[in-house]
Amino acid sequence: MKGKQFIAPVVALVVAAAVLLGVSAALGGTARSSEEAARAEIMSYMLPSRPTSFTEEPYDGEDESIRRVFKAEDGYVLEVETAGYVGPMTLWVGVTNEGTVSGVTVRDHGETFGLGQGAQTDAPFLLQFLGTAGEAAVGEDIDALTGATVTSKAVTRAVNAAAAFVTGADVSSGATEWEG
Repeated sequence: MKGKQFIAPVVALVVAAAVLLGVSAALGGTARSSEEAARAEIMSYMLPSRPTSFTEEPYDGEDESIRRVFKAEDGYVLEVETAGYVGPMTLWVGVTNEGTVSGVTVRDHGETFGLGQGAQTDAPFLLQFLGTAGEAAVGEDIDALTGATVTSKAVTRAVNAAAAFVTGADVSSGATEWEG
């Protein structure tokens, strides 16, 4: 008799687990497509013509900071990872076919609150990179974030690396080297 008392709850748990597994599998594709749509929308703001279509291209070049390359008709959006003050920083950099930086966004970082963290939200800092072509330098044409020189140089390296990819600048030219 006692064995029958446990059958109903066990069956209910198995059915609930199956339903949750099914819902999770069904929504997994939706989450993935939502993430891709959000990525495409953000990337569309990175290039002047606001393209809606990007093709991911393989990258096997020398610059280890370049993680992914997305091609549109009028340029590229590159995912670049660089070493910040606290740890790795991931940026998306839009570069026109002519090699001019047209957009910069910091996607992920662990920089210091109130200092390097500003690299993600400080519009005047990020706007300095627009129109550069791989030659940006902190202290020359880029004003560093106050108290975050290392972070500022990290962002500069990432932007220069993206522009160097499009213009074909050799990594050994120093366009992407640490300045600090």
